[in-house]
Amino acid sequence: MSVSPTLLIYALIFGGILLLVEALYLMTFGRSARLGSRLNRRMEMLDGKVKRADVIDTLRKETTQHTRGTAIPFYSLLAEKAEKGKIAFSPVMLIVIMALLSGVAFMAISFFLAGAPTGLKIGVGTFMGVGSVWLWVNGKAKKRHDLIEEQLPDAIDLLVRSLRVGHPFTHALANAAKEIPDPLGSELGLIADEAAYGRDVGEALAAFAERMDMQDIRFLAVSVTIQAQSGGNLAEILDGLSKVVRARFKLFRKVRAITAEAKWSGMFLSGFPIGAMLMISMIKPDYYDDVKETSLFIPVALIVVAFLIVNVLYMRKMVNIQV
Repeated sequence: MSVSPTLLIYALIFGGILLLVEALYLMTFGRSARLGSRLNRRMEMLDGKVKRADVIDTLRKETTQHTRGTAIPFYSLLAEKAEKGKIAFSPVMLIVIMALLSGVAFMAISFFLAGAPTGLKIGVGTFMGVGSVWLWVNGKAKKRHDLIEEQLPDAIDLLVRSLRVGHPFTHALANAAKEIPDPLGSELGLIADEAAYGRDVGEALAAFAERMDMQDIRFLAVSVTIQAQSGGNLAEILDGLSKVVRARFKLFRKVRAITAEAKWSGMFLSGFPIGAMLMISMIKPDYYDDVKETSLFIPVALIVVAFLIVNVLYMRKMVNIQV
C-alpha cells in the first residue's frame, strides 16, 4: 500500500482549478467584486456614470437571481450559498463554469496521467469542476457573512450620528452606504435606493436579514419597523442596538479565542491517524504486504475508515461551541 505521486497531481490540479474560478470572477467583474474594497461596488458603478436605476436593477438582479435559479435541477444545493455570497455570476453561468472547469480538469488529468482509465478521468474531472465551484461559493458566502457581521456595528453608529443631526432614516442609510465598504456598503445603498423608489425600508431590511440569515440585521429591521409604526427615538434605539451587537461580536471573538486551542487539538487528533497511515505508506510501502491478501484485510480497513469518520465528526461536534 504505497502513496503514488498521482494523489499529489490530483491535489495540484484541484488547487489550480480553485484559483481559476477566482481568476474568472475577478476578470469578469473587476476589483469591485473583491470583498472589503474601500470603494464599494455600488459607488464604483455610480462614479462610472451608470444610471441610478440601472445600478439598482443590476444589484437587485444579483440579489435575487440565485433564488429564481432553484428550479434548475441540482442547482438548489448551491443556490442558498450563492445567494448569501451574492455571487455576481448567474446560475446558468455557474453551471457553464462547472462544465468548463470539468473539461479543463479532464484535459489536465489526461496530460499528466495519460495512462488513467477514461472513465476515471471523466469522473474525477467532473468532481473537480463541480467541487471547486461549490467550495469557492461556500468560501465566498462565509467570508461575506463574517464581514457583514463585523461591519454592522460601525454602520449602525453612522446611522445614529446622521439621525441625531436631523437626517431622515433613508438619508442616513444612504450616507452610511457611502462610508461603509463592501459587502455591507452596497447592500445598504441598495436598500436606500429601493426606499427612495417607494419600497418600505423595514421590509427591505427584513428581506436582507432573511437572505443573510443574520439575527443582528433582523433586530435592526424590527427596530425600524416598530419605530415607523408606533414612533419613538430611533437614534436612541439604534444606539442601544449598536452596543448590543458590538458586545455580542466581542463575545464571539472571545469565545473563538478561548476555544482555538480545543479546535486545533481536535483538528490534530482527527488528522493524526490519517497522517500516520500516509507516513507509514511512504516510509515503508510494503508494511501491509503480509496482511493485505488475507480475507479480513478489507473488512478491518473499512471498520478503521468508519472509526476515522466517526472520530472526525465527533471531534468537530465537541469543539463546535455555540454562543
